[in-house]
Amino acid sequence: MRIRAAVAEEASKPFVIKELDLDEPRADEVLVKLVATGICQTDAHAWHGHGPASLPIVLGHEGSGIVERVGPGVTDLQPGDHVVLSYQSCGRCAQCLRGQPAYCDRAVDANFSGARLDGTRGLRRVGAEGAGDAEVNGHFFGQSSFATYALATARNTVKVPDDAPLELLGPLGCGLQTGAGAVLNSFQVPAGASVAVFGAGAVGFGALMAAVATGAGTVIAVDVNQQRLTLAEEMGATHTLDARQVDVAAEIKRLTGRGVDFVLDTTGRADMLNHAVASLAPMGQVGLVAGGNRDATVPAAKLALGMSVRGIVQGDSIPQLFIPKLIKLYQSGRFPIDRLVRFYKFDEIDEAFAAAAHGDVIKPVLRFADSGN
Repeated sequence: MRIRAAVAEEASKPFVIKELDLDEPRADEVLVKLVATGICQTDAHAWHGHGPASLPIVLGHEGSGIVERVGPGVTDLQPGDHVVLSYQSCGRCAQCLRGQPAYCDRAVDANFSGARLDGTRGLRRVGAEGAGDAEVNGHFFGQSSFATYALATARNTVKVPDDAPLELLGPLGCGLQTGAGAVLNSFQVPAGASVAVFGAGAVGFGALMAAVATGAGTVIAVDVNQQRLTLAEEMGATHTLDARQVDVAAEIKRLTGRGVDFVLDTTGRADMLNHAVASLAPMGQVGLVAGGNRDATVPAAKLALGMSVRGIVQGDSIPQLFIPKLIKLYQSGRFPIDRLVRFYKFDEIDEAFAAAAHGDVIKPVLRFADSGN
């Protein structure tokens, strides 16, 4: 079928919105008409040529929409269902079978290769003569949602209630799921605990909202953007710190008297990792959700009192179980994602990326209806 898609043809160059041909869904696939899609930092990394994804490619991995058609092997979804699209996994490796699909053995191939796991591609240029000329990488996170329609699979498509606002829900598929899941699934923060969140972006706000919702006694937001820190305070942070103005670890120790139980670092900066470890109370935990500086190290002596540092992918979430929980939190007023979102027309994708890069918007969301699609 013919679709409109935003193609990243060259690294860091403006997206090119063009018509492409998209395959009909295979046996395990789901064709989704997009209503909206969030823009995530991972999209920006891939657009700039950082990471394993190859250009040209259709990016986008926080899609929400309505099921148009399903393959004959899909039994739990049907046309008309409202859905959120999340990350892809193989479903067959040891990690997937253990209920940890975010750590799938084939995660890189499933999410960043530009193809299905069998190596085929469902996107082609219109009217291209040779197979090589026709190829456009897609299947980004098993969806490539910077398009009017996306091919997903039953594994990364989550049915959501019809009364939930689809245009707001796409970011639950990655950024907000990652932050909230780190607090609720990875850390399992108990009521009364202390939490520090380094970086007040979408992932950081997901963590902050979840920490407030679970009843954490102390919630500290750390950033360098004063507007974001002000919003964090409005949304329940008990303290906010401007990392340019204070020694972060020393101030956290001063505020808490002993350090915090949990630190989620979304910045990926080596200096912030050092602050994170130095901020911990005995037995405290640091979670890392950004690739960041791979040369950063933590001396073993700094972890002597039972502290730990671990990487966290997608908030240890199983999307079909976790995303509906986040929607219920939103509907109860305890996960106000609407305060983070600014909408853009699909054709304004470059403007939306620029706003995110400048820090003006926490979560840009492209809305397809606004562009007449």
